[in-house]
Amino acid sequence: MAVNEDVRAELDFLAALRRDLHAHPELGFEEERTSQIVAEHLTETGMKVHRGLGGTGVVGTLTVGNGPRTIGLRADMDALAMPETADRPYKSTVPGKMHACGHDGHTTLLLGAARELARTRNFAGTVHFIFQPAEEGRGGAKRMVEDGLFKLFPCDAVYGLHNMPGLDTDEMAVVAGPQLASSDSWQVRFRGVGTHGAKPHLGKDPVTAGGHFVSSLQTIVGRVVDPLQPAVVSACSVQAGDPNALNVIPDFMDIAGTARAYTPRVRDQLEEEIGRLANGVAAMFGIEAEYRFIRRIPPVVNDADATARALAAAQAVCGDKVRTDFPPSTAGDDFAFFSQDVPGAYVWLGNGPAVDGALHHNTAYDFNDGAIGTGVKFWTTLVEQELAA
Repeated sequence: MAVNEDVRAELDFLAALRRDLHAHPELGFEEERTSQIVAEHLTETGMKVHRGLGGTGVVGTLTVGNGPRTIGLRADMDALAMPETADRPYKSTVPGKMHACGHDGHTTLLLGAARELARTRNFAGTVHFIFQPAEEGRGGAKRMVEDGLFKLFPCDAVYGLHNMPGLDTDEMAVVAGPQLASSDSWQVRFRGVGTHGAKPHLGKDPVTAGGHFVSSLQTIVGRVVDPLQPAVVSACSVQAGDPNALNVIPDFMDIAGTARAYTPRVRDQLEEEIGRLANGVAAMFGIEAEYRFIRRIPPVVNDADATARALAAAQAVCGDKVRTDFPPSTAGDDFAFFSQDVPGAYVWLGNGPAVDGALHHNTAYDFNDGAIGTGVKFWTTLVEQELAA
C-alpha cells in the first residue's frame, strides 16, 4: 500500500470516528461514552492512560527517549444542550443535545495526533494528551487543575486548538496576547414594594428602576472603560411579574447577564461599575438592589514564547496561510485555567466558510472533516519541533 493510501485510510478512519462522536453527544461531566472511546484508542497505542481527572477527563502520556521537555496538548470533549436541526446521516441521536461547537472534531484531531506520534516516535521528550470534559461553561478545566492535573502531569507548556468558521480548512491563525475574553456572570435583584398597577403611587416600582438600569448599562463600556480596552456588558435575562397578572406591579425584578474583558483591570472595573450602577439606580427610585458578580473564566492570553513555537509549527504545515493578525474573540474558553498555571498558546484552525449554519452554537453547525488532516499535522509537527530528537 502506498504512503498516500495509508494517509487516506487514516483520514477516513478519523472522519468516521468524528461522525460517531457527533451522533452521540454528551454534556459536560457526562462524557462517559466519549471518554471510554478516547481511553481505548490511547491504550491501543501503548501509552499510559489516566482517567478520572475532572470526573470524565482522560490524559494519555507518551514518552520517547530522554528529552527533558514536557508539553501538554488539550482537546475538549463536551457537547451543548441544544437540538440539531440539520438533516445529515450522523445527526445527533440524543434529543436536545448536539456537537454545535466542534468538540467532536477537536477530540478526533488529538486522537489522530496521538496515534501518529505513537507510531512514528520522531521526538525526544514527553507529551500529555489532555482530553478535557465540560468546557461549555461547566468548569471542566478548573476541575482538572483542582484534581491535580499539573501535579500529576507537569508541563513546560500547554497548547489548545479551536476550529474557526470563516478560515479555510488549510488555514490557521496564531497570535500572541489576548485571544479570548474573561467570561463572568452578574445578577441584580431590584426589590421594591408591589401594588396595584392602577395605583403605582402606593408602592415602589422595581420594573421602572430595572428599565433605567438596563438602558444605562452601556454607559459602563461607553463612558467608564478606557475606549482602547475592549469590554462587553450584556443583560441577557429579565424577569418580573406574571403575564397573567397585568394589573400587578411586582415586588421585585431580576436582571442577569454576562461581562467580558481581556485584562484583569477591566474585569475588576466591570464588576465594580455594574454594582455601582445597580445601587445608584436603586437609590434614585428609593428601593433596594441585591448584586452578585460571579467570576467564571479568566481571559485566555497567549504566552509569547509558546505562541512563537505554535506559529513555527503552523507555518510548517500551512505555509503562508497562517494569520498572525487575527482579532481576539469575546467568547470564553476555560483553557484559561490551564494557561494561567503553565505558559500556553491557543490557536485557531479553519473550519471552512461561515455559511449554511457553520457558525458556532448554531443548530445546523458541523465540524468540517476537511480540516482533520491539517489539525492532525499541526499537532504532530508541534510535538516534533518542540521535542526535537
